[in-house]
Amino acid sequence: MLEGKYQDFYNQISIVIDKNKIFTDKLHTLAYGTDASFYRLIPKIVIKTDTSKEVEEILNLANKLELSVTFRAAGTSLSGQAISDSILIVTSRNFRGFKVSPNKEYISLQPALTGQEANNILAAYSKKIGPDPASINSAMIGGIAANNASGMCCGISQNSYKTLKSMKLIFVDGTKLDTADEKSKDEFRITHGEFLEELKKISNETKKDEELRAKIEKKFKIKNTCGYSLNALIDFEDEFEILQHLIIGSEGTLAFIEEITYETVEDLKDKASALIYFKNVEEACKAVTKLKLARDAKKIVVDAVELMDRAGLKSIENDPAMPEFIKDFDKEVTALLIETRAISDKALDKQIKQLEKLLKEFEVVRDIYFTKDVAEYTMYWKIRKGLFPAVGAVRKTGTTVIIEDVAYPIEVLAQATLELQELFKKHNYTEALIFGHALEGNFHFVFTQDFSIEEEVKRYDSFMNDVVNQVAVKYQGSLKAEHGTGRNMAAFIEVEWGKTAYIMMKRIKSLFDPKNLLNPGVIINDDKEAHLKNLKALPATNELVDKCIECGFCEPTCPSNDLTLTPRQRIVVNREISRLQEAGEYEEAKEYLKLYQYDGLETCAACSLCSTACPVKIDTGSLTKYLRAEQISPRADKIATAIANNYKATLQGMRIGLKGVNLVHKILGTSSLEAIASTFRDWSRGTLPKWTPYLPKGININTRFEQQVLEKKVVYFPSCINRSMGRNSKSTVDEELFDLTVKLLKKAGFQIIFPEEMDKLCCGMPFSSKGYKDQGKIKSDELEEALKKASKQGDYPILCDMSPCTKTMIGNFGSRLKIYEPIEFALEHLTKELEFTKIDEPITIHTTCSSRKMGLHEKFIELANMCSTKVIVPQNVKCCGFAGDRGFTYPELNDSALRFLKEETKEAKYAFSTSKTCEIGLSEHSNLDYNSIFYLIDKVTKRKNH
Repeated sequence: MLEGKYQDFYNQISIVIDKNKIFTDKLHTLAYGTDASFYRLIPKIVIKTDTSKEVEEILNLANKLELSVTFRAAGTSLSGQAISDSILIVTSRNFRGFKVSPNKEYISLQPALTGQEANNILAAYSKKIGPDPASINSAMIGGIAANNASGMCCGISQNSYKTLKSMKLIFVDGTKLDTADEKSKDEFRITHGEFLEELKKISNETKKDEELRAKIEKKFKIKNTCGYSLNALIDFEDEFEILQHLIIGSEGTLAFIEEITYETVEDLKDKASALIYFKNVEEACKAVTKLKLARDAKKIVVDAVELMDRAGLKSIENDPAMPEFIKDFDKEVTALLIETRAISDKALDKQIKQLEKLLKEFEVVRDIYFTKDVAEYTMYWKIRKGLFPAVGAVRKTGTTVIIEDVAYPIEVLAQATLELQELFKKHNYTEALIFGHALEGNFHFVFTQDFSIEEEVKRYDSFMNDVVNQVAVKYQGSLKAEHGTGRNMAAFIEVEWGKTAYIMMKRIKSLFDPKNLLNPGVIINDDKEAHLKNLKALPATNELVDKCIECGFCEPTCPSNDLTLTPRQRIVVNREISRLQEAGEYEEAKEYLKLYQYDGLETCAACSLCSTACPVKIDTGSLTKYLRAEQISPRADKIATAIANNYKATLQGMRIGLKGVNLVHKILGTSSLEAIASTFRDWSRGTLPKWTPYLPKGININTRFEQQVLEKKVVYFPSCINRSMGRNSKSTVDEELFDLTVKLLKKAGFQIIFPEEMDKLCCGMPFSSKGYKDQGKIKSDELEEALKKASKQGDYPILCDMSPCTKTMIGNFGSRLKIYEPIEFALEHLTKELEFTKIDEPITIHTTCSSRKMGLHEKFIELANMCSTKVIVPQNVKCCGFAGDRGFTYPELNDSALRFLKEETKEAKYAFSTSKTCEIGLSEHSNLDYNSIFYLIDKVTKRKNH
């Protein structure tokens, strides 16, 4: 219940902002109050904003009522800077406008685009943005700029500070400023003249203070995000340049970033990487120092050097992608992952030779080998990016994974690193590991911590104080190199920077935010124990997800990420429910369970695409299926069993129903039926399924046709969907998929075999996805036996015409059957028998979740490029959200997941996928007729002359 000024705020803000975007309930405030850090605050109000106007309204009102606000983008930040116990402003995933300059030298970005999305936009021009954090697939531009997040290659030369062109800002009082617009700056001079004078005064004082100036220059020669960007005070004369560069790394404590314009950087395509194993960490660090000095002297070209100590290698040595020999290394071996990029392949070869020569003097335990193979070096970097979450996968349940982020001057790197390892031993953090951007002297060290025990908290405090003294005092390094100060290091800024610099930072904060309303407690915090307060627990909830560290890498892939909850948020809520139940607080747990039903269960597509983005493969879709199974009543279970046992009759009933609906459609027409169906759905409060003109008609297939006895045989199992659902009223193709597939297989010279009693067969997915595990297994086992018999125990390949069914079969069957879905079957079998001729017309493809999880996305693109000269692959569509039948029962999930599809496919003439149900939603949201890729293959091929 809101009280006092918060109730006043809610009453007033809900007049100008849609109430559906304002949350005060327990579930949403908890879910959005969680970021990737080990701190937690629960906001009283959460507001999802789509526009700068909404942010302006919020800030105006909050300033008037003197209520604090915190800005949050993706919530991948690790130091506690994206949480609040007051008002949390979340930049929704629709706050994503962008503009590329005509010369491609600049890109303007709104805050909700991820770094990877920005790079996808620029890829066509061989450009990218400078910052490259490991979380770039998830981290949003607003957070990347506000934290001055860097990464593996950008160092300090291409980070947000160095590549900033201009900004659009909203200040605490609602004032807006565009630093690229002279009119906007003139207006700001009139309204904020005293502000600019004081800012200039602070800058001049800093420049005149030789000791302070020297300290700033020294500290920003290495990575540093501890405190404010004081280098802005000495790097620039223009007050607007000083102002906007202070915003970089300010973590939402000075202003809101409405838009940032970056200078783009070259994205060199010729790359090579090497994973080099040194005898120990000292030898590796000495190699890093030599590489750094040689690069600075322009003697070699090296773009990134990432260190992984033996503990880090051990955490990922069981990854199937890692070579077996790593397991045999002794406890001292340390790896460097080195990348070099060039303007041409010839130049790259030269650079590789120079690097090999430079590294010859160092003792390595394996031969140095640089690879130019994209798949190979991509795998190296994927492993490196997954090191932090990988620790979470092996930690004890209930403990927290902590990642610290320091930087040392390069000349003391080896000595400082050895001492850091000694601190691990001193404080008994025996599992701690070190990795990071060694070329910049920037190391992350990771360890696990139990915050539920007071003695453990004291141990953590003692350890952190030793780290602070070692890094900041003894070696004059940075306590935060790229992860931001947050709450984590706010108590230690004065220790690192000294009193004079810290006073300057406080003056900056007071100037921008005199009432201390913007993200209070972050960066400037006089509480010397701030790092020990509001610690987040990670209680056990379900072994399917207990290893989650709430990093948020999963969120961009989730079809419900802008509608209800994300995978991370579902896990957060389930953890809280389990905690409450364990504590005996059953009534409150029931409140969460009631709220979770729609947001957590009903609108989860259970597509499991989140597992493909998760570094430790956590599958929140499996959690959803588990929870759905728990809710099944005995009556519902009996009905599901009856359906499974009478599947042939069930499908016939579905055919009759679809034929009836299509007959009504023909009589009434699209607009009339749409209106009637919508009215009935509203009356039923959503219990009646949605009707769409793309609803297929009911069909029967004919498997009795003449064919020759041929040497090449294939078992064709048409999915129950494709045995029952045909073309829709807007279809642009002439044949049903079954008939088309038969024709295509015959063209390729295959004799087709069908499993016996096919009318009753099903892969089991319609049951298991809803939690009916037993019924799903019955159907799966039944199908497996039928396919074994038809394929002569696996002698013949088996084709299924829907990817989701194929994925289910592969996952469930324990036999040696070789089962194909359309993409892989086409590439492995059809390409051998058919000659492809590309059409000169644009097509678009949609890779289903199942295909993505089977590793077929790139293969689908390859196949599509064999068929057309122009292939459009929508970048902002992952799972379509149709989820079997959920597109009919919860169409808002499909709507949300495909909200960008129409714009991204507007140039396409034809559209293809590999799942009938997905194609229904895709067609509706694009106004294209999506069909199986087999239609296109048939169109562009003819039989080869063998």
